[in-house]
Amino acid sequence: MLVETNIHPMEELKRQLLQILKVIPPGSSIYYIDYPVYNNGGDLLIMKGAEAFFKDNHIRVAARYSVLDFPDQLTIPNDQIIVLQGGGNFGDLYPVHQKLREKIVASYPNHRIVLLPQTIYFKSDAEYERTARLFNSHKDTHLFVRDTLTYDLAVQKFHKCCVYLSPDMAHQLWPILPKSSPGKELLCFFRTDIEKTSEQESFEAVGRGDHLDWASLYNRVEKKSIRVIGQMMTKSGVPLPMQAIWGKYSDYLVDKAVKRFSGYRVVQTSRLHGHILSCLMDKPNTLLDNSYGKNSNYYNTWTSSVKSAQLVVKS
Repeated sequence: MLVETNIHPMEELKRQLLQILKVIPPGSSIYYIDYPVYNNGGDLLIMKGAEAFFKDNHIRVAARYSVLDFPDQLTIPNDQIIVLQGGGNFGDLYPVHQKLREKIVASYPNHRIVLLPQTIYFKSDAEYERTARLFNSHKDTHLFVRDTLTYDLAVQKFHKCCVYLSPDMAHQLWPILPKSSPGKELLCFFRTDIEKTSEQESFEAVGRGDHLDWASLYNRVEKKSIRVIGQMMTKSGVPLPMQAIWGKYSDYLVDKAVKRFSGYRVVQTSRLHGHILSCLMDKPNTLLDNSYGKNSNYYNTWTSSVKSAQLVVKS
């Protein structure tokens, strides 16, 4: 039997996602819930990866709901698998999404519920315990997590759930071809939110490269368009197909990120999906950690074998 030895590490990570088919078999019909309608391009990459995974594996999406348009009460047929968006908002840092997640688990005790690859982080141990009790009361919950630290703790906490270790859904998009040859040297794609670190600030002080974040990648008109689409989704009786409109507009937003990254030879980033997008494009990139170790844990679990990527180790 021949063994494939020259497979690219990113292709291998894409193949790792096939384990999800054990709980969402090809041909399944699903409700896809909590997809992003905001300007975080990382979460948009996760969504596009998830949608590509569904299409590539003949999984039919019967309905889609974001946190903006999920109704107070919704009857979901028993033959539907409920699939929740992956990412990094499982925990007590982003309560809006966590409340929807917990509402789903509490409201649909007889459905299979699958949470696509997440990083779990709770500041409060009591909140973690409360969430674990809720999830453990459900008889068919499957939780995919993105790094070994999350996995080791999740296996202990969610002992009645099925917990799996998996790469991020954005890896389904491999490979992404650059839109142009690089005309500039360095893109510093740095966090500007609550997960920013003092180490990042020392890199910023050097003053090299062009500095961007997801919020500054998109211009005022684009951000206003996102807000308007989100507002329309919260209203009932809107005659326009807002989900389809958002699907097309989010394609444009992801494409803009690819075009911008294409323009640089090297990326330095504290955004996990700045790193993953660079790897998907096979572009040289350096990863800085975020405030609670999400980036370094992900790199050490999955992308350390990608030759174009390296992690900045704290001194």
